[in-house]
Amino acid sequence: MQTSSRPVRSFLKLVTIEHSVFALPFALLAALSAMDAIGDRVLWPDLSLIVVAMVGARTFAMAANRIIDRRIDAANPRTAGRELVTGAVSLRTAAIGAGVSVAVFLVAAAALDPLCLALAPIAVAPLVIYPYGKRFTDLPHVILGVAQAVAPIGAWVAVTGSLSRPAPGPALWLALAVGTWIGGFDLIYASQDIESDRRNGVRSTPARFGLRASLLASRAAHVVTIAALIGYGMAVSASPWWWVGVAATAGAFTYEHSIVRPDDLSRVNRAFFTVNGAVGLVLMVFGVLDLAARGLAA
Repeated sequence: MQTSSRPVRSFLKLVTIEHSVFALPFALLAALSAMDAIGDRVLWPDLSLIVVAMVGARTFAMAANRIIDRRIDAANPRTAGRELVTGAVSLRTAAIGAGVSVAVFLVAAAALDPLCLALAPIAVAPLVIYPYGKRFTDLPHVILGVAQAVAPIGAWVAVTGSLSRPAPGPALWLALAVGTWIGGFDLIYASQDIESDRRNGVRSTPARFGLRASLLASRAAHVVTIAALIGYGMAVSASPWWWVGVAATAGAFTYEHSIVRPDDLSRVNRAFFTVNGAVGLVLMVFGVLDLAARGLAA
């Protein structure tokens, strides 16, 4: 195997940097909601640092995941073409990239607030535990959901410097929403690997309980997501803009679950990448319109 002559580009492909669009909108909405709660104006330096922290943490998470799972990936035909398996990215490059990414996250956390830095290990821990989860639990998707749920709470703390004042209700609703959303679509994504996982001793909900049960669990998780988005809207006395976004998200979930069935997984990638990418962006757009309508000034 030969290592790519373009290590940075290959590393960014390894960590699928474009997928930061999934959880980032929820962190930004939590941050903007906190800014609205404490002063009705956008704090651009804080918002920029939150973006840096989020991208750093997510890049570290993906690099760590690929490093820890490289032998599992090699044994699975669907993932055997990943960069660490083929040699497009060396283990050394991936490790350096992971180290730089977590350092960026910690520096951004320190620049935001001392409490953010103190709580940073709590944010990093589930990012590392998740890839190991498939070795000791049939519910690694729950660990992934927890890892994502940390982001809105961290963003709230970054802006307010507190876990309690003002009351973090909006951030908690967004944490529940993003955790169940991503955990729910991870159940769909993992359904592609049932046979490989069973053959190689990899644990997951689909491998343990079967495809039909996993898709039902995914639907249930996404029902909770919608309920949490409604909870957020009620907590902040949202304008009609937010409710349009919630309705659009419910429609996207309905479509997603209509195209992925126990007897047809051919459109999983459309559900995973296209639909879920749109969900994050739609909620961000309507969330910002809602905040502007409620008086948040740039």
